[in-house]
Amino acid sequence: MDFCTLLSFLTYRYTLAGRFLHKKEISGQIVDIVQPRGITIAACYFRIPIVIPGAQAGSISEASMNYYLVIILAIIIGSYLLDLFVERLNLRNLKTDLPEEFRGWYDQARYKKSQEYLIENTRFSLINSSIVTPITIAFILLGGFNLVDRFSRSFNLDSILAGLVFTGILLFASQLLEIPFSIYDTFVIEAKYGFNRTTPRTFILDILKGWLLTALIGGVALYAIIWFFETSGKWAWFYCWMIVTAFQLLLTFLAPVVIMPIFNKYTPLNKDDLREEIENYAKSQNFKMKGVYQMDGSRRSTKSNAFFIGFGRFRRIVLFDTLIAKHTTAELVSVLAHEMGHYRKGHIWKSMLLSFLTFGLMFYILSLFLNNPQLFAAFRMEKTSVYASLVFFGFLYGPIDTVFSIFGNMFARHNEYEADNYAVKTYGKPSAMMEALKKLSVDNLSNLTPHPVKVFLSYSHPPVLERIRAIRNMSADGR
Repeated sequence: MDFCTLLSFLTYRYTLAGRFLHKKEISGQIVDIVQPRGITIAACYFRIPIVIPGAQAGSISEASMNYYLVIILAIIIGSYLLDLFVERLNLRNLKTDLPEEFRGWYDQARYKKSQEYLIENTRFSLINSSIVTPITIAFILLGGFNLVDRFSRSFNLDSILAGLVFTGILLFASQLLEIPFSIYDTFVIEAKYGFNRTTPRTFILDILKGWLLTALIGGVALYAIIWFFETSGKWAWFYCWMIVTAFQLLLTFLAPVVIMPIFNKYTPLNKDDLREEIENYAKSQNFKMKGVYQMDGSRRSTKSNAFFIGFGRFRRIVLFDTLIAKHTTAELVSVLAHEMGHYRKGHIWKSMLLSFLTFGLMFYILSLFLNNPQLFAAFRMEKTSVYASLVFFGFLYGPIDTVFSIFGNMFARHNEYEADNYAVKTYGKPSAMMEALKKLSVDNLSNLTPHPVKVFLSYSHPPVLERIRAIRNMSADGR
């Protein structure tokens, strides 16, 4: 579990600014008292002072339109328009002719079905964002954050506990807004295309478990962050950075044995020939691990995956039961050789280091915006606070996060090629690796021809055709 998930309520992703775009990178890879609307809009454009009902004279809530609000609205609307543009490009890039590489794997009917799947998911995401984006803007302009802050302060709690209530309400509201979309996606779209196996009971339990973990783990993290920023002066950002880094490292070790089993069942692999082949390959690479496990991924979906968890001699190989059922032993070992390649090439530690550095920069920039009166005026707030600063900063941090994400994806795509190269070189069966990728693409109804702009902005893995082409070149060159 990435600690970003637990801190997402500190950024725009899990506040109402975070449009719940149910994006799916389906690429076959192994791998958040109302004023009339017209008056509000007029006030924004003509700089008419807006007074929140009940605000005290002289409070920051009486502030007129400011540049922070212009920037925040531009970020929200610009992000929406960018997504709309990119998704339209991606759909226009669909090819009716089946790529030569997949002839014999896809029949024409299933290939058409994969394109229909992409189209339906894309349209659903855009409808989703078209609903949530105006809600977000209205919530900001009509003083919704101030109403939540008033309620949080009404209990006469200290500032940290009030902050937990404030953030918890916003997070809970965003989750409630997300649930109808998630229900439709799971029980309508995924079911329509034969993927869904999630029962209503499992769906509800997953939500409740996620809320509980967020409250327990995220609550502790947020408490510490608010405390440091309130008590530690100019170096608070550094202390928060160190705490979050330590916490993320701790979760890396705890997740496999404490958190992940809450959602799925992990059992030792009972397929003797496969386990023996995997263990022999691992020994040939001097790769120490705790064991090979099977995960009941079929409880929720027919889609497949495989991954490593843990570090050092505590590393475990995990295979989805759906992956085992659909692939040969050589294909499965090729996939795991690819995952080993990520360890051998140092991709795991490099990615974690990049994540740590990003957190450090985020906390430093955050420290510059704490209790900023103009920023709070943009949100129609009566009082400033550290905890609200964390949430509001998330709106401004969105573009920076996007830039980091782009470079992070470029780094990740480079790592995928290196891991493929490692698998081909050490296991020596490039055809098995290519067949595994093809099966995954067909089984998951992957988009074989994503637009280059879509890949550049959001793909953490290269498109499957490019990976296969690279593997062919590796095997031909003898690299």
